[in-house]
Amino acid sequence: MGSEETKKHPKTHLQLNPNWAQLQLKVKSNGLNKSSKHTKNPESETHNSILGNYNPACLVTFDAFTGKRKERLEAESDGSKPSPLTPINDDFSLTDVVAMDCEMVGISQGNKSALGRVSLVNKWGNLIYDEFVRPVERVVDFRTRISGIRPRDLRKAKDFPTVQKKVAELIEGRILVGHALHNDLKALLLTHSKKDLRDTSEYQPFLKNGRSKALRHLAAEILAVEIQNGEHCPIDDARAAMLLYMKNRKQWEKSVKDQTRLEQKQKKRKPKKKPKLKDAAIVKAAVTAS
Repeated sequence: MGSEETKKHPKTHLQLNPNWAQLQLKVKSNGLNKSSKHTKNPESETHNSILGNYNPACLVTFDAFTGKRKERLEAESDGSKPSPLTPINDDFSLTDVVAMDCEMVGISQGNKSALGRVSLVNKWGNLIYDEFVRPVERVVDFRTRISGIRPRDLRKAKDFPTVQKKVAELIEGRILVGHALHNDLKALLLTHSKKDLRDTSEYQPFLKNGRSKALRHLAAEILAVEIQNGEHCPIDDARAAMLLYMKNRKQWEKSVKDQTRLEQKQKKRKPKKKPKLKDAAIVKAAVTAS
């Protein structure tokens, strides 16, 4: 019986039209590409949805900055304009000029600030140092909305004395660029020679009616770049300060030299000595006697 049914209804293998088969493959590959696009970086999607203005690029270390170069090349190949803050070379050497920016956390009752992160870049904008810092006192406010610092960042962070010593070594004898550097140096408990400070909050052409502008405003007006849009990135802030300095370096250095000469001239001018009271009395007596 079974053999007869098989003869009556033999199994047939339908051959697909080549065009239809090709279309199926194309649809299948497109579906895989779409799914891969959605699942390529689930962590970044989580950050964007949960943490709002979270900036993962700001959490890379200086070893990862070859990635920054790659992003620049990709942007150029797409025809889009790269950010002015993107380094233009791979020179990570310690140059004669360095820029620094720090982020703070709250200690005590939250009203006192302590160093939470410090970043330094060379004159090309390449990162030469970037460390989270574990304050001596207990942190009560991470100020994440501004600082971008989270509890997990400080769990394995370096202690303050270690970071302080390293930063002191890096900036010693070099021109230090930054914005409101007195705040950063105060947090680091360091001093720096006044003649080697280049503060974008104090440079005369950057002032408005004698008052300093915020770094984000200077970056927008002069560099045409947005920074501090949400959580602050000390790497971008240091790069912005450095770029502001490098664009105005010739005139800035001239003004520093002129100011130094003026101060030296003022020191050389010795004020006329007033006659001592005793000498004045002798002169008066002599005049009276004559």
